[in-house]
Amino acid sequence: MPTKWVRIWNERLPDVPLTLIPVSAAEAADVLRARGADAGFVRLPIDRTDLSAIPLYLETTVVVIPKDHVAAAVDEISAEDLADELVLHPLDDTLDWERPPGQPAKERPATTADAIELVAAGVGLLVVPQSLARLHHRKDLTYRPLTDAPGSRVALSWPEEETTDLVEQFIGIVRGRTVNSSRGRPRTPAEPKKDKRAEAGGGAQRKPVGKSGGKPAAGGRRGGAGGSKTSKGVKGGKGVKGTKGGKPRRRP
Repeated sequence: MPTKWVRIWNERLPDVPLTLIPVSAAEAADVLRARGADAGFVRLPIDRTDLSAIPLYLETTVVVIPKDHVAAAVDEISAEDLADELVLHPLDDTLDWERPPGQPAKERPATTADAIELVAAGVGLLVVPQSLARLHHRKDLTYRPLTDAPGSRVALSWPEEETTDLVEQFIGIVRGRTVNSSRGRPRTPAEPKKDKRAEAGGGAQRKPVGKSGGKPAAGGRRGGAGGSKTSKGVKGGKGVKGTKGGKPRRRP
């Protein structure tokens, strides 16, 4: 699922490597709290203590079946269609079921990967979010959408105290912001405003700071050239208007 976002990251920030770390849904929040990752995709609900999270989408729920199963002939399956089927319910199940469909197995598989192997062996069927069906894809298995099942909500999460510029960059990519978006590009300091009078070569002088009621001149910074009495930042000044250079004339 994250392939598109990784590609965009590599295009926008080619000098900053982005590494994907696969973890189970049950471990994801703890990995983030332990700073094992800067951000991660989690399945809601999670304990939000010390974590920020942005809900992204609701994932489709599917039934994993053997390719030669009768249900492979239809486009979608209902929970009622599974009433007489043995449906595996692994211990790491991420769906919030009140009661899983079908007939329960005597023992629950430890993981989704174990359940996939049992489906391939013809033991039963498995209901999972679509991305997990893709993750555990096998040539002898297929899947169909389950119409009346709860979906799995996916969110982007990260430690609250680690909302860095790079994390903001990744949030922007995941949320579809363009490269020109102010929230989707690195923060850069604003350029200081230029004094148009100085560029034009005029001799106008700035009002010094520190006088009664005085304010910094336009473009000046506190404690900088704009607040000094000499105003070295102004070009073109040659002294007081009306006086001439050279020695004073003597009276006869």
